Amino acid sequence: MPVEPAAAPEDPFAIVRSRDYVALLVMAAVLGVPISVAAYGFLALVSELQSLVYDTLPKGLGFSGTPNWWAVPLLAVSGVLVALTIRHLPGRGGHEPADGLKTGGTPSVAAVPGVALAAIASLGLGAVLGPEAPLIALGGGLAVGAIRLVKRDAPPDVLAVVGAAGGFAAISELLGSPVIGAFLLMEASGLAGSMLGVVLVPGLLAAGIGSLIFTGLDSWTGLGTYSLALTQVPPADRPTIAAFGWAIVAGLAAATLGEAVRRSALHLKSRVQRRRVPLTALTGALIGALALLYTVITDRPISGVLYSGETAIGPLLADHATYSVGTLLLLIVFKSLAYGASLGAFRGGPVFPALFVGGAGGLAMSHLPGLDVTTGFAIGVGALGVAMLRLPMTSVLLATLLLGAQGLTVMPLVIVAVVVSYVVTLRLARREAPATVGHTPPRAGVPLTHPPSGDDAAA
Repeated sequence: MPVEPAAAPEDPFAIVRSRDYVALLVMAAVLGVPISVAAYGFLALVSELQSLVYDTLPKGLGFSGTPNWWAVPLLAVSGVLVALTIRHLPGRGGHEPADGLKTGGTPSVAAVPGVALAAIASLGLGAVLGPEAPLIALGGGLAVGAIRLVKRDAPPDVLAVVGAAGGFAAISELLGSPVIGAFLLMEASGLAGSMLGVVLVPGLLAAGIGSLIFTGLDSWTGLGTYSLALTQVPPADRPTIAAFGWAIVAGLAAATLGEAVRRSALHLKSRVQRRRVPLTALTGALIGALALLYTVITDRPISGVLYSGETAIGPLLADHATYSVGTLLLLIVFKSLAYGASLGAFRGGPVFPALFVGGAGGLAMSHLPGLDVTTGFAIGVGALGVAMLRLPMTSVLLATLLLGAQGLTVMPLVIVAVVVSYVVTLRLARREAPATVGHTPPRAGVPLTHPPSGDDAAA
């Protein structure tokens, strides 16, 4: 019997060479402008709200400064606002941060108002979460909404690619470089093969446009920059055997701490879902109480425990000499507790608090013999970053590119710490469904979707 010749494989890059793909690139570039402006406005609003409620308002009420207890009622109010948003608006305020950083799925236009309100109420009033996850959702949702206004019957693949490009533009400068943001989105979404090439090019184009817009707005508005940056980085020593050993220790410690934070957040999340409004408010008050206790013990400001740590991580490294080992350990404990509570009840992203706590842990380790400040800081950032995000490449880049020239010196040790932390984190994790532990790369032609989880499934 004659054997039929095998069918020629479909060209995975045919779409890239098509005229439609050129139009897609043009759309990504055009959409990058308003989306990056909206992202900048969101970050500026959160920053101004934090300054208003924690600095201006207490003085307006007659206090000479911000009372140490001030965060307790504010975060309780934040909890009520977030809970009501989750309960009553479409999209449940965005994904549950306790589940990690989820970037897959065609963004929902209807969810944009709820995501924005929940994030502003969480971040603006002091919850220990970052803006990256809301920005990705907002950027993607706005991009998809714009395409649907122009073409209601746009194919799912086009919506998925344009939505991803919107996410690229929204966080183009948030992490200090559009390249880091691109790696974060690619690694978190699990894109691979031909689909990676299809999505990456318009995404990078949108990120490049967004980066230019962020840079221009920094100068034109005079509000400053909302990009992660380290302005004072001490020189790093060349890697040694002792530092190699400490990198392994840092990986082990970070994996243990990260798993403890994650499990506490998931435990709290399951209980908050049953009585959303009162328990979210109570969790907010608890976070405020942790900040109060920290400042009473250490005589440091409550801002050390509150917020994402995005703007505090640079001063933490620059002023490391003013922190004793005991203060750093207390900062790690209280920030980690507040971080876990915020992950379990509020809305935002998990990236920046992990970097801050990891950096504080690395600075504490730098008091050990054979480990300099910059190396300790870098391996701490990378090790806890991967423990919380489970994104090894992104964690290495975050811990090294931000250090400038010193990043090349410490990169081998950061890689060691990240690999150890990543492997141990996966070993420590309880048995979970494959979709929770990792990501299944989408096939070409299939929308980038994830099923809802938790109480999102009831929406």
